[in-house]
Amino acid sequence: MSNRLDFEKPIAQLEEKIKELQSIVDQTGVDLSSEIEMLSGKVANMKDEVYLHLSPWQKVKIARLNERPTTLEYIDRIMDSFIELHGDRLYSDDKAIVGGVGVMDGMPVTIIGHQKGKDTKDNIKRNFGMPHPEGYRKALRLMKQAEKFKRPIVTFIDTPGAFCGLGAEERGQGEAIATNLLEMSRLKTPVIAIVIGEGGSGGALALGVGNRIAMLEHSVYSVISPEGLSSILWKDASKAQDAAGVMKLTAQDLKELFVIDDIIAEPMGGAHNDVDFMAANIKDYVSKWLKELSAVSGEELSNQRYEKIRKMGVWA
Repeated sequence: MSNRLDFEKPIAQLEEKIKELQSIVDQTGVDLSSEIEMLSGKVANMKDEVYLHLSPWQKVKIARLNERPTTLEYIDRIMDSFIELHGDRLYSDDKAIVGGVGVMDGMPVTIIGHQKGKDTKDNIKRNFGMPHPEGYRKALRLMKQAEKFKRPIVTFIDTPGAFCGLGAEERGQGEAIATNLLEMSRLKTPVIAIVIGEGGSGGALALGVGNRIAMLEHSVYSVISPEGLSSILWKDASKAQDAAGVMKLTAQDLKELFVIDDIIAEPMGGAHNDVDFMAANIKDYVSKWLKELSAVSGEELSNQRYEKIRKMGVWA
């Protein structure tokens, strides 16, 4: 119950009641099948009502869950083998971004993504998924290496935003992000970008220039956090829920605006409820598009990205 979001707690209470009834059945042999069946049906109806009609703010809450699968969890399930590569060859190794070379169904792939922690200690190590400039420079080094050896690139986006501390600014945070945008736009190898959780600001965009851009069903992608927007517009961060409602940050909104191409379905309640199912869906998506994009010339891949950017945010 403690890990459940507010809107999930009524469902969790009924599920606990079902477990209690099942325990009574196991201990006493009393037939409570009709009561269990009735409650199970009610739980199923409640899940449909809640998860098929999530508000933007509720999606933000799900996207930020500590339990939500990370880049490394997906790599472990999608790749047959994986070698992580470290460092930007300029300053240090930023643990908020992970990347390396893997093999998926016999195809070498460079895979790069933001990495959040699963608990406080891990989050401190990963800087809560907020990269420094050296993280983006590491990512770019791996992308250029992939282009040299004709490997396709897959990126996983999951960050509140680039780290905005003094050291990051001193080492050129804005320049590092801008350089990634420029260089990714003209890579002569296929690039697939997937938002797996929270896609925040330029910190997300620095891994987001792709031939295909997808979002998981309950992920979010925006230029600023709802708290940040409400602080700027209304001088009140507590109005974040209202801000989320007008920001068009959900996968469904962004597909309509041509910011993304595809939405990858999540299991009922979110990716954290069935990581294997979610990883299989991501792998199917990546496999499909890598096959198609691998047949396209390098020049055409670059042109595709240009045309995609030109169409973003079209409003009639």
